[in-house]
Amino acid sequence: MMTTLRLGIPKGSLQDATVQLFAKAGWRISISTRSYFPGIDDPEIECMLVRAQEMARYVETGALDAGITGRDWVCETGADVAEIGELLYSKQSLAPVRWVLAVPEDGPVQSVKALAGKVIATEVVNLTKKYLARHAVSARVEFSWGATEVKVPQLADAIVEVTETGSSLRANRLRIVDTVLESRTVFIANRGSFADNWKREKISNLVLLLSGAIAAYTKVGIMLNVRKDHLAVVLGVLPALKNPTVSTLSDPEWIAVNTVVDEDIVRTIIPRLKAAGAQGIVEYPLNKIVL
Repeated sequence: MMTTLRLGIPKGSLQDATVQLFAKAGWRISISTRSYFPGIDDPEIECMLVRAQEMARYVETGALDAGITGRDWVCETGADVAEIGELLYSKQSLAPVRWVLAVPEDGPVQSVKALAGKVIATEVVNLTKKYLARHAVSARVEFSWGATEVKVPQLADAIVEVTETGSSLRANRLRIVDTVLESRTVFIANRGSFADNWKREKISNLVLLLSGAIAAYTKVGIMLNVRKDHLAVVLGVLPALKNPTVSTLSDPEWIAVNTVVDEDIVRTIIPRLKAAGAQGIVEYPLNKIVL
């Protein structure tokens, strides 16, 4: 029987971003609305859709060999899992998410100290209790099943809620008082599974290529030709990861240059490269950068 890796794919807000990331890394995942077991074009991997909130628990027990979730949920559940790598992506961006303490924007609360004896609604009860303990504040923490932003001030005095941009909080006329936890997406593994040589290598290769795909998200490649006597000027325009690749063409008076740059600066450097003497400038997308 073929050995397989049981991999948890986060269902919910991270699902689409995760499927896109795997595609960039070289794996095609197909999800059906009627199944919790997505297809993947790798016979060595079995995927299962699991809510990020539950992922660490199932990985800890060995129901899954590995999975992708937020570090916040590993901390919230207290699961004993191996964190293999940090994957710098989230639902909307490459930035981390924040669990924040928020109150009505026109209310008097300016710090967590003012919430002593009050009610705080949140999905992360344990994280919130630990946060309050660090600040020596005693308050009642109630679990929220969702729509947490609408619970203040009628049902709670404050909330602890996750945000990337703060737009949902502002739309509900809430004001951030403090950051409880900053969290990134992590690739976790069952400790027993990671001790298995085959599974450890499979997991390590997955994390390597996923990280390479993330590194390439904001980068593009640039190829160009330039006369040898203009090379120094062109190289002065180009930033690079380390140094551009420079090679001689069949005409010894011409040089080919290949490099990687941030996508958001391409529109400004291509005209400068042209002015510096570059010709045949080609911009191309990147799937992975493995350093």
